[in-house]
Amino acid sequence: MKFDDYYIAPEIKKSLAKLGFKRPTDIQYRAIPSILKGEDVLAIAQTGTGKTAAFAIPIINLLNERQKSRRPEGVKCVVMVPTRELALQITEVFDSIAHFTAVKTLCLFGGVEQDPQIARLQKGVDVVVATPGRLFDLVSQGYLQLQRVEVLILDEADHMLDLGFIKDIQDLLKHLPRRRQTLFFSATINDKIKRMAYSLINRTAIRIQISPDSPVAKNINHFVVFVEMDDKRFFLERLVNENPESKILVFVRTKVRAERLFAALSRMEIKSQTIHGDKEQNDRLLVMNQFKKGEVKILIATDVSARGIDIANVDFVVNYDLPEQSENYVHRVGRTGRGTQKGNAVSFCSTEEKELLAEIETFLGHPVAILEISKTDYRATIDFTQENTVNNDLQAVLKEIEELQQKKRRKK
Repeated sequence: MKFDDYYIAPEIKKSLAKLGFKRPTDIQYRAIPSILKGEDVLAIAQTGTGKTAAFAIPIINLLNERQKSRRPEGVKCVVMVPTRELALQITEVFDSIAHFTAVKTLCLFGGVEQDPQIARLQKGVDVVVATPGRLFDLVSQGYLQLQRVEVLILDEADHMLDLGFIKDIQDLLKHLPRRRQTLFFSATINDKIKRMAYSLINRTAIRIQISPDSPVAKNINHFVVFVEMDDKRFFLERLVNENPESKILVFVRTKVRAERLFAALSRMEIKSQTIHGDKEQNDRLLVMNQFKKGEVKILIATDVSARGIDIANVDFVVNYDLPEQSENYVHRVGRTGRGTQKGNAVSFCSTEEKELLAEIETFLGHPVAILEISKTDYRATIDFTQENTVNNDLQAVLKEIEELQQKKRRKK
């Protein structure tokens, strides 16, 4: 079935054709008809399978029809997400699909001035994509009215639970009409998520689960390399040098680890950037833009900041630190191999992380292929990198001395 065969507005079909969307993915094929009928949906699907378009296409179509029938103005759809980056990404998808319609989408998140967001709200928007903090700020101040909301979408629901947003979600429900359509999207599901889902959606909701036996996409190659904690930076440098044109997303456990790795790569004269919660929002947007455009090939990220990010052509996801929660492995590696593209996931596993690897393999239902490294090759990797680092540090010192000498000569 092609998108041309769907009963959706020609303006939307025009946008989909412009975007190169010809046929729906599995999740889109199964979710779009139910959403168009106004049914509640609980959808579980891997990252990178087109989940955002699965709800954006039918919702934009429904809102486009409402506008033609001159229904009352006001926000009609709220999409709640856990992170700013994901909110921006979903807004981009809505904007691109709604390009030839009059449906307007606004992205709301904290860390930036709220006045421009308020001004946009006052001009009128149909869809609000928001993180919980800024959403409730504007509701409490009276700038955001939710009494005409017809659709609530909860995306990356499993991560919302991880971050403790359940109370925020429950508080949001108090501001919404009881008669509404609710869509619940998640990459993983467990008893906790099921309970939350059924507290939000109708018990007769359509449940859609894609590839339940395989939580990660089949077009990702998975490898694990056994590397001691203090040696990981050397093997990352080797991977970067062996793949100079590749776009590489590196996951670390903490913000401190991200900055330390950034400093280590800088000493090796490898250009990279970091993204984590301590960075200002404008800096995060700049970094993401640089990575998207390929101006920076290596992005070092923590789990929270990079959840749900859809960046085209990520060649490698590197688990520099193994995630402490096995579900996060799925979300990390899902940044590569998106859609029909191929991708590679490489995990560095130290001795103290072997239990985490066992948990990940249990969650996946199969072992991760081991990339064997001989003792000679291991030692050579460290020695070569250390020598380069010493040379780079020496060059930096010599350059600094030369600059100081030039300043002294100018003073004379």
